Amino acid sequence: MPSTTHLPPDTPAAARDWVRILAAYREPDTGRSLFELGITVAGFVALWIAAWYAVQVSWLLALAIGVVNGGFLVRLFAIQHDCGHGSFFNNRHLSDWSGRILGVVTLTPYDVWRRTHALHHSHAGNLDRRGIGDVTTLTLDEYNALPPLRRLMYRLYRHPLVMFGLGPTYLFFIQNRLPLGLMTAGKVYWISAMVTNVALAAAVTVIAYFGGWQAVVFVFVPPIFVAASAGVWLFYVQHQFETTMWEHDPDWQLHEAALHGSSHYDLPLVLRWMTANIGIHHVHHLYSRIPFYRLPDVLRDHKELVEVSRMTMRESLKCASLDLWDVKQNRLISFRQARLAA
Repeated sequence: MPSTTHLPPDTPAAARDWVRILAAYREPDTGRSLFELGITVAGFVALWIAAWYAVQVSWLLALAIGVVNGGFLVRLFAIQHDCGHGSFFNNRHLSDWSGRILGVVTLTPYDVWRRTHALHHSHAGNLDRRGIGDVTTLTLDEYNALPPLRRLMYRLYRHPLVMFGLGPTYLFFIQNRLPLGLMTAGKVYWISAMVTNVALAAAVTVIAYFGGWQAVVFVFVPPIFVAASAGVWLFYVQHQFETTMWEHDPDWQLHEAALHGSSHYDLPLVLRWMTANIGIHHVHHLYSRIPFYRLPDVLRDHKELVEVSRMTMRESLKCASLDLWDVKQNRLISFRQARLAA
């Protein structure tokens, strides 16, 4: 049975001490993992087949099915995410090869993503180590020091239509085709990206051959677009909320940044299932080896973690307007707030 020892989260050593408590939840259940993977793959394949037949009757019907199937694709990505952390299966090789296969379905080269995501976990909230695996965030002083053209570029980058519309499309369809950030880090990352690309090209060719362009446009693309946008939104609100935590190296602490720089995105039950509990992100960052299906057990046993950086769907919407880190106020602010404060 997991430990039910409780610690007040506002004590100076609380974040570090939580790691010891959370270690009791780290062991995956192979049977449960196989069940979660099986039911997700089955749902994704069933809806994909339904959309394939629907496109012969109505493009709109196929599109609607594809939108729903985007939720299953998000869940497959979340399982791939757990494989990358070694938390889905006890066997590392099984986790890695499961992740690599899922990476073709999610358009995400597994070994490249696993490395950049590990960097994200090790540097999250560190103002001196931004750049790989995170959403580009400037401080207010850095933004004010930019020339006008670069300010405009940053404003465009942070605009919701770019961040959650064009951005995900670029990330999954273009950026993921090369091991950006790891171009000189070794051949394993090039192999990961190129093998994924070849597998994708083969899959699209087969789909187009048997189903025509309609199958590509209305069956293959919609789930990817929906999942990409939803995934970027989830990643965004997990760290881009008003009271998140950013510090420079001398003051930055890994476990404090994990606990207080990651949100608890309290989603409705259906969305919680579709996203594989990734909204319980503060616990995940504190102990990434916990399987996603055990994260609710942590909140059940340790109620003091429930309200830490908690936000609802309605509350999360205002995060889209937050753009700059104000070092003096220790909070994210909008461009409008920055202008009024000038």
